[in-house]
Amino acid sequence: MEIILTLAVIFFALVGFISEILPVDLIAIIVAVVLMILGLVTPEEGISGFGNSATITVLAMFILSAGIAKTGVIQIVRDMLVRWGGKNLNQQIFTLGILVGPISAFINNTAVVAIFLPIIEDWCKQQKISASKLLIPLSYLSILGGIMTTIGTSTNILASGLSAQLGYGEFSIFQFSKAGILIFMIGLIYLATIAPRLLPDRKPASGDRISEDYGLREYVSEVVITPRSSLVGQTLQSSEIQRKFDIDVLELLRNEVRFAQPLADKILQAGDILIVRSGREDLLKIRDERGLDILADVKFNQDELETVLTSGEEKIAEVLILSNSRLIGTTLKDLRFRQRYNATVLAVRRGAELVRGRLGKIPLKFGDILLVQGPKQSFIGLQTTRELLVLEQRNVEMMRQDKAGFAVAIGLGVVLLAAFNVMPILVSALAGVVLMVLTGCLKPGEIYGAVRWDIIFLLAGLIPLGIAMKNSGTTQWLADRIIFVTGGLSGYWVLMFCFLITALLTEILSNNASVVLMLPIAASVATTLELNPFAFMFAVTFAASNSYMTPIGYQTNTMVYGAGEYKFFDFTRVGAPLTLLMTLTIPLLIIWIYGL
Repeated sequence: MEIILTLAVIFFALVGFISEILPVDLIAIIVAVVLMILGLVTPEEGISGFGNSATITVLAMFILSAGIAKTGVIQIVRDMLVRWGGKNLNQQIFTLGILVGPISAFINNTAVVAIFLPIIEDWCKQQKISASKLLIPLSYLSILGGIMTTIGTSTNILASGLSAQLGYGEFSIFQFSKAGILIFMIGLIYLATIAPRLLPDRKPASGDRISEDYGLREYVSEVVITPRSSLVGQTLQSSEIQRKFDIDVLELLRNEVRFAQPLADKILQAGDILIVRSGREDLLKIRDERGLDILADVKFNQDELETVLTSGEEKIAEVLILSNSRLIGTTLKDLRFRQRYNATVLAVRRGAELVRGRLGKIPLKFGDILLVQGPKQSFIGLQTTRELLVLEQRNVEMMRQDKAGFAVAIGLGVVLLAAFNVMPILVSALAGVVLMVLTGCLKPGEIYGAVRWDIIFLLAGLIPLGIAMKNSGTTQWLADRIIFVTGGLSGYWVLMFCFLITALLTEILSNNASVVLMLPIAASVATTLELNPFAFMFAVTFAASNSYMTPIGYQTNTMVYGAGEYKFFDFTRVGAPLTLLMTLTIPLLIIWIYGL
């Protein structure tokens, strides 16, 4: 009966993760609560994920990564990218890999991609090449780099913790680095030689005219306030036209004098010309209801439109919604985005899909790209928020460069202390967090914003599921099914089968959910067949991070999805051959290096 109940909970979790009816971290917490209600875990076991060493280590590594990023250490490599990248795409991808891979081995790969995204965007503009040629490789290389050490990703740290729970002990920091480095090199060779033929050319090579890329000419218009208009004598705020209509006022012209944001308290006069972003339907509504005239004879050419959007102290830029953003799941209208950031969203891009109308009513998602226009000063605020990423290079001078030496020393100290078994990685990582604050690399208030709380709650909620699977016998039951399906096959094929199942699960679930489900099962399969359990656990750990075929299977894929203007199956076209290559070679490497 306990096995049936546990399988039912697993099924609920799978449906929840795939359907995205709720955020994955909330589903994980619901799973933990249901397990406690059903009596499959004790209350102490149900909340044990919050105090688990893997959860706390992941939390500490997020903070350490932020400390290193805040000091501008990684931005320094942009000069190397420009110097060594050259003009050839193969060379550019190879150079990118040599720089990104080693960094991702020690710093959370979502943080690495967040830092490199603006660098790649700027570099592509200078080189006059499409960013979509390099952003998928950036994501994949960060994933491949992350598997080289135990601290490279939260998945590896979680796998280490699960191994300890199963009685095999935690992984040392470089325990699977031999295989990880070879896997990275195989992936890099594929990306630098074969992938360029498969990568799409989605994003225009010239990024100077961003408004042209978003097709704004049809959505930016001029309207004039007539003497009969109900807006005369009112302010934009009191008139509520921006709230009641899908319309954004970008600029006000009065007697050939331009007034930019903020405009909320500006008293409107007859003859004022408003430059607005709106669809044709809403323009007609506001004309009829508020007595405006549409200057239909005015049609901006591209140069005029760029002048309007970037005149004076105004600018326009793309902004990425990060995974810990409060914008996720809500709308621009509910958030009062314009008032909060003193900037206007002109369009939203979700992969290749472009939305320019009814922007205030669209629930936003992680990975969405917002085309934002506003005062240059407002973008300084956007650059410092922890929830949004402006896709333009930040000056290294804006970082705490004087603290860079401290940050690097602390990071190296954390790694070396763990590598030489002076202290567990949990202890050295927490000590590193304290030192990051004491040395000024991080401010105390920045600690909380540095943590991916969705990942922390995901881990805390899923760890009890692994305990329930073991206690109820579900792990062994599922392992027996795998042994039955692979009956008579050699150890290599059984290992490859476990790798493939995990890799496919990762494409539709989170990587952490896949490793929680599959690592105990794989270890049980190995024990039953009297094979090396470490070989099977390593295969599952590698497979859980090998998510290349969809933009939703891994966070870094989602981050580059909109930025590169990709279509969903662009990832499948480039990632499927890489997944097949990894499925065939990784089990062989594991057997060769670690034995079976």
